[in-house]
Amino acid sequence: MATRQSIEDCINRCEAAILYANDQFTEAKKQEHYYDVEFSEAQQGLENAVLELEKLTDSSNAQQREQLHRIRLKVQQLQNKLILQDHDHPLYSTWH
Repeated sequence: MATRQSIEDCINRCEAAILYANDQFTEAKKQEHYYDVEFSEAQQGLENAVLELEKLTDSSNAQQREQLHRIRLKVQQLQNKLILQDHDHPLYSTWH
């Protein structure tokens, strides 16, 4: 069974990943392709958060699973926003 501390630590790491990814999303909307590395790191941080949540969910009780599920939804919503930002492909072409 997961300890209360391990759940709190996981949620704190997820929230940190969410904050960083939100910052990168905001920058990506402003700067488009100038921060590719940071944008990719933000996406990787969110993916790592999802993987950690999945592992911890397996050993948690019902109340803990509910907490983890709520934070996972937040992480996945932000993952979707980053994907839809389409940071890897410019909106316009410089080729004529």
